[in-house]
Order: sequence, then C-alpha cells, then structure tokens
Amino acid sequence: MKVINKQAHFDYELGERVEAGVELTGAEAKSCMLGQVEMGQAQVRIRPNKFGGTEAWIWNLQIFPYKHADNAGYDPKRPRRLLLHQKEITDLNIRMRQTNRLLVPTAMYTKSDRVKVELALARGKKKYEKREAIKKREERKNGGFI
Repeated sequence: MKVINKQAHFDYELGERVEAGVELTGAEAKSCMLGQVEMGQAQVRIRPNKFGGTEAWIWNLQIFPYKHADNAGYDPKRPRRLLLHQKEITDLNIRMRQTNRLLVPTAMYTKSDRVKVELALARGKKKYEKREAIKKREERKNGGFI
C-alpha cells in the first residue's frame, strides 16, 4: 500500500528525493501496511545524538492504532527515527543548509515487507504560486474553460 502526502505536493516545490526506512513497532508496521497513515503535517528534523553523530526523526506522522493490538498508552503522533546511514544524514543536512530547503516526507510505502518513507528536499511555495496551481487544476478539470 502506498500513501502519498498530497499536502506536501501543494505546499512545497519538491526537489531531490531519498528513500529511508522507519523504526516502527510491530503493530505500527501492520497498520502502515494497511495504509492507515496520515502524513499531512509530517516533517523531518535532524538532531545530534548522544554519540556525537546525528539522527533523522520524523515528527507528526500519524499512524492510526492497529485494531488487533493492545493500544493502551499508544501515541499515534510520536516521533519515529528514520533509518539512514550517517553519511546520508550528513549529506542531507549540508544540502538543506546550503540551499535553504526543508526535508519533507512525500510518500510512505512497503518494499519487500519493509516500510519505507520517501523524503524530498523542498522549498516552500509562495501564496501566488499556490493560486497558480489551483488555477491550472481548475482549467484541467473544466476542459480548458474558466
């Protein structure tokens, strides 16, 4: 099952994309495989860890509770660690700072029984760019007529 973050496509101009794994519990993985994920407000942050390196974390990714699991004390929006090599994280962090871009999750899918997240380096769109996108979409919907 593939879940696409449509809000990211509207709010950001997406650039280079990277694939990352996500550290999940068993019930969360089953819920993701069923497509019970909300990515509208999700964002990625790179933070230093206690060993001197850095870690990438995904925040506000809502994974709904799996109905057959014990969900006592389950937080659906807890931060989850992204599984990337240290060199990849450092490279992404450098590119984010140099080009003044964000790291935004654009899709979540399964690949050979593993849950993956597609991340993109993104630049926020201005209000007039969003209006132009809406105008083009309406033109396509109406067959070229306004």
